Amino acid sequence: AVYLVNTGWSGGPYGIGNRMDIRLTRAMVDAALTGKLAEVEYEEDRRFHVLVPKSCPGVPAEILDPKRTWEDKEAYEARADRLAAEFAAHFEKAYGNKGIDPAVAAECPGR
Repeated sequence: AVYLVNTGWSGGPYGIGNRMDIRLTRAMVDAALTGKLAEVEYEEDRRFHVLVPKSCPGVPAEILDPKRTWEDKEAYEARADRLAAEFAAHFEKAYGNKGIDPAVAAECPGR
């Protein structure tokens, strides 16, 4: 398994959100390393094509869903859409003509 852990910003853009609490980051990494994340339920994020855990030992559930950490939900949606589009544009520019299997390319965020 591969786990993506947010060690950066949460709750809004710079100036509004906050850095991810190192204690929560450690709890997530610990859960991944000890196999506890393999035991929890996940929900698919269709925009970014990742599975997001619904729970993690030692971490409040609302921290696991980025949208729930933003006070302004519309701002979150707009920024998430823009980020996914940026991923898709970069993927197309860097790998669009590399003959990547279409099923793999379809998993790029924003596609």
